[in-house]
Amino acid sequence: MSLTARRPARAAAPALLRIGWVGLTIIGQFFAVASLNDLRATHASGLPADHATAFTNQAGTSYAAVKQAAPGLARYITNLEYGYALHELVFAVLFLAVVLIPFRRAERWAWAACWAVVIASVGYSLTFGAHDATVMRYSLVTDIGIPVLLLLAAPSFFAGPPVTAG
Repeated sequence: MSLTARRPARAAAPALLRIGWVGLTIIGQFFAVASLNDLRATHASGLPADHATAFTNQAGTSYAAVKQAAPGLARYITNLEYGYALHELVFAVLFLAVVLIPFRRAERWAWAACWAVVIASVGYSLTFGAHDATVMRYSLVTDIGIPVLLLLAAPSFFAGPPVTAG
């Protein structure tokens, strides 16, 4: 392949990388804010509001009814919600660290590592989203957005020597 045939792709690569890391940063911030909101909501009521419909659909009763009928079970569910939200927060912080530093530098391993978030996002859609249409709609944004942004940024990682976003 001649050098001139690669120039247009190489010229666009920094802009595509910038779009990719900015978009992924926004998604990472969404993950962090959502997990902090889940921690707040779990502390306030025992169950985040965005999990209430999925809970009711799966349990056949509301969380409030479970709190009344089986307070020990409700405490266990709340404990699981805290653990889940903390896990989600750690994952968000790690994702942001990868996106903001090595991904922005177009380090190939960072591009590959970001695909792991797709597994978590689709997993969330298949668990919570499968039982709540509103959650499913919102989670599809990241299920689709992350792969699109990663593929958009791919030329910066694989078309010759690495480039940086600036």
